[in-house]
Amino acid sequence: MGSRKHNSAEIRKEDRKTLYLAVMRNCPTSPRKMGLVADLIRGKDVYEAMNLLHFSPKHAAKRMEKLLRSAISNYEQKSGERAEDGNLFVSEVHVDGAATLKRFRPAPQGRAYRIRKRSNHVTLVVDERVDLNEQEEGTEPVAHEAEVLTSQTTQNAETTASE
Repeated sequence: MGSRKHNSAEIRKEDRKTLYLAVMRNCPTSPRKMGLVADLIRGKDVYEAMNLLHFSPKHAAKRMEKLLRSAISNYEQKSGERAEDGNLFVSEVHVDGAATLKRFRPAPQGRAYRIRKRSNHVTLVVDERVDLNEQEEGTEPVAHEAEVLTSQTTQNAETTASE
């Protein structure tokens, strides 16, 4: 392997150490139904998402809850901290289509109707929520910069109007 590929592989490997995810492959639920459940929990706090999934009547919610528990466990193993101590939230949920089993159902007059049994792949990433108060002192929020710019343009407009 060339040095450029080796260096990029090392960078990718280092990035994966701080990425807390769980992957479920070939789940026998249609991607559309699983996507509805994924939309329920995307961006939510981890424990709020657990409650939503636990009490949801959707069949896909049980599998997603198990996947979320796995992602939390991966966080605890990789970081060495407890999940209760971290301010965890569901940062990404991807639902992609997987292999489709094609079956036939008998139909009238010797015909056959095709049945597609769909499956999906789900990737769930949890991350720590960073508070704005904990930001470094050297960085200022973007909104403050925008206020400064608007005040400067207002002053410029006032001076040109008075002249």
